Amino acid sequence: SLTLLDTNLPPEAETELRSFIAKRLSKGALFEGMGNVVSVGLSIPECKIGCYYCRFQHENLLEMATLDSDISAPEYVVCFLGGSEKEDTFRLELDKYVQSLKINLDLEQKTLETSVNPYLRSWFENAVCPIQRVVQLFQEKLASLLHAALSYTPVEVKNADERTEKDIRRFLAAASLEGLVQEGTMTSLCIAMTEEQHKTMIIDCSGPQPQLHNAGSNRFCEDWMQAFVNGAEGGNPFLFRQILENFKLKAIQDINNLKRFIRQAEMNHYALFKCYMFLKNCGSGDVLLKIVKVEHAEMPEARNVVTVLEEFMRE
Repeated sequence: SLTLLDTNLPPEAETELRSFIAKRLSKGALFEGMGNVVSVGLSIPECKIGCYYCRFQHENLLEMATLDSDISAPEYVVCFLGGSEKEDTFRLELDKYVQSLKINLDLEQKTLETSVNPYLRSWFENAVCPIQRVVQLFQEKLASLLHAALSYTPVEVKNADERTEKDIRRFLAAASLEGLVQEGTMTSLCIAMTEEQHKTMIIDCSGPQPQLHNAGSNRFCEDWMQAFVNGAEGGNPFLFRQILENFKLKAIQDINNLKRFIRQAEMNHYALFKCYMFLKNCGSGDVLLKIVKVEHAEMPEARNVVTVLEEFMRE
């Protein structure tokens, strides 16, 4: 059975949503801590809307239930409703948002009203809008932020309020290739970039516009920055997220193309020239070369190709 804790839906729509979630529960379609996004039909508004839902258990109560088999830990289902199924592009952010709720949840009535309810109601502002706010704050300087995310450059944020710093951190995490490149490569790149202390990018938010120090950029990031700035007129956070996903997809395609050229160049001098031309024309040769250098560190033939490419690019 489902007991209502809090909602801002009209009674009829709340009953329909509860019926929908109950059917999902009876089918075993809700996995703990993993959200889903589906389209649901509710009487208000009279159209299909996107619904993110996630089942979770309170961590402290779960530990008590594990220690004492007579206690059954209560379970909760949280639902966020938006304009369409586009919430799916923010599913990972919403999972993290629910995870934070799971850790801090206290169901005493006083805390429910002062802490939990405001947290639930600000899901869109806090989980979906950070990318949009960063685009509007940085404008043309966004190219340097994209470059830092792509190259795993450490970033230090100074003189920013808590929300702005969180927004910047979330943007960097969303723009990085974490999970898309080999984990060992990512770790090695982070170590290599952290060791180069002068490479740390500093973002000073003391003025109306952020000031960047030790900022890098390249043509690839500047082209994608323009896509973000052009999309800012409509102010659609889902469009910004889609642009960000396309940015990462293109970066991965370029990395895979370069790796294929390097394999060919191990036996073919013409392919080595193709590698060089690709790096020169793709707009992000500086970053791609660092990534493949780390990935091929233990492969002598490929490492030799990368060394030659580095010399060509320096010249």
